[in-house]
Amino acid sequence: MINFQLPWSDRGHTSESSVKKKHCNGSIGQIKKIRQGALGSLFVTLFWAITPPVFAAEYLTLRLGPFEQSVAIKELETFAETGELSPALQPYRDILTPQIRKILTNSLKLNPKTTETFINDLLLSSDGARLLDRLGLALPDSSLEQLKAALLLGARQVNGLSVLSFLRAYPGEKITLDASSAVGIALQLNASYWKSLAVGPILEQDLAVADAATFRPRFDPATSGPQLVKQRKLRLRDRQRQRTIIVDLYWAEDTTGPMVVLSHGFAADRKFLRYLARHLASHGLTVASLEHPGSNFTRINSLSAPGKLGDLLPPGEFIDRPKDVSFLLDELADINDRYSTMLGKLNTQQVTIIGHSLGGYTALALAGGKLNLEELRRFCKNRSPVGRSPADWFQCAAADLPEDEVNLTDQRVVQAIALNSVTGRLFGTKGLRQVTVPTLMLTGTEDAITPALDHQLRSFNQLGGSKYLISAIGGTHLSVTDPKNLNDAIARSTLVKEVVGDDAHSLRQLVKGVSLAFIKQLTPEAERYEPFLTPAYAQSLSSPKISLRLSKKLPPTIATWFQVLSVGNQQVAINFKDVNYGSISSNKFYFYPNTKMMTPNSFCIGQLNQLFNKLINKYREKATRIS
Repeated sequence: MINFQLPWSDRGHTSESSVKKKHCNGSIGQIKKIRQGALGSLFVTLFWAITPPVFAAEYLTLRLGPFEQSVAIKELETFAETGELSPALQPYRDILTPQIRKILTNSLKLNPKTTETFINDLLLSSDGARLLDRLGLALPDSSLEQLKAALLLGARQVNGLSVLSFLRAYPGEKITLDASSAVGIALQLNASYWKSLAVGPILEQDLAVADAATFRPRFDPATSGPQLVKQRKLRLRDRQRQRTIIVDLYWAEDTTGPMVVLSHGFAADRKFLRYLARHLASHGLTVASLEHPGSNFTRINSLSAPGKLGDLLPPGEFIDRPKDVSFLLDELADINDRYSTMLGKLNTQQVTIIGHSLGGYTALALAGGKLNLEELRRFCKNRSPVGRSPADWFQCAAADLPEDEVNLTDQRVVQAIALNSVTGRLFGTKGLRQVTVPTLMLTGTEDAITPALDHQLRSFNQLGGSKYLISAIGGTHLSVTDPKNLNDAIARSTLVKEVVGDDAHSLRQLVKGVSLAFIKQLTPEAERYEPFLTPAYAQSLSSPKISLRLSKKLPPTIATWFQVLSVGNQQVAINFKDVNYGSISSNKFYFYPNTKMMTPNSFCIGQLNQLFNKLINKYREKATRIS
């Protein structure tokens, strides 16, 4: 049973800290958005609630590709109650540990008088709709009505809502679990993601400016420049490290200013920001977009079934990626001196590095960030098997490096742009203070791969030099990628929500305009481009899908969330009898240094996914070995 108590004793009490806390209050209502057409769904849900299903599920069938294995739910119940394994469960003895036994029975217990209201409130919210969508993928043979009925009836059982009560209440003879789709649930519904999602309304409100509607620039930096863009593919061989670096070079006839280098993310390629490369080149900047051979799409796509994290992302890649860029600059400097067609077009002594995801890490490392592997190892040693984002796991590949502190700075890098960067604990708590060059960061509040709080906002707060932050409220991990990129098919996956294509057009326009203005600060045209490094410009490009903000510092309220992160995976305490579900947005949810607080909907979803994902991932590991 989860005991809920509000962390204040006197609701009428007002303290001087309440001014800061009031920003959190408004965000709760903004997070909870009611889905259109909900009345019909509510009717169906209530019908199931008052009319118990004729059949209750008796078997759980695990499906992993062509592999299927059935387990009797009654046998799972016996195991949960007594710890004894039936003959059918014996093959799973390695994974049916006391921890799994606890997961099966761990429940979310609600006040019987408010159960129906609470579940309906959850199901009618946008978060609840998303949960049902994901459950529908993981349970492919289930109808929407069956899922709703199982949640409602499961929550009304004496022991509350748990994995077993959900299975018991499922209206059908058997329930099928698709393990591959379930992995997608684990990717999107992680603790870091939900915390980051909750700060979106805070960023949107606290960073808003009044003059965005009247912003009228003399020109648009997001439109293509007047110059004809040329392109050439280079293949460079680093014999010392036995790596072949493929590069797409973009330039124009009249090239001036710094050079730009693009570094892609994990499992991507050099075309990931092609639209941005061509845009910058059309304005007279030379751009080199390289491919990292140890973590590009070609390598990852060629892997069969990696046995461990190091097979997927070798520890040395965290060293090799920045070295790829430094090697590239050495080679381009030689080309600039030796070939007349490129003479003076490759300014390798003044470089702006732009990186996305793992490329964002690469950019920050080159710009002066110092890896702190000792702190990273402590984090990875104590990591929970659930509640972590993919980036939280990927960064732990670096923990196997032999060094404690690593400095990969390249003095030729004079600016850095980090888009949806992977940082987490890679630089420790002080490593990014060494980044003193001007830096521009982008965060997406619905990024499930590199959640905003843990991978961008905290990192931005640590940067030591002048800095800008673009906040894309509603933006996801792949929102900035080129829609024409072949790998954009990944973004269309239904497993992890991605806002791409036309829905993210406004964000890509902002990236083009702000990136150009940021780089032009190193040229005599700096003053002309300054208006495009303002909050008004960013906000003026907001769309119904994505609200855009630009700032030089974080709102004071975000400091509270950093305290939330330091708490880890402690459970929240809320007293349901004190919560009025008819007006959730009116309740005052305050944040304390030693308390992790989320909205009821977000917290409930987080608990449900902890219950499901732990079981799903354990079954997936076993099923993979069996198949």
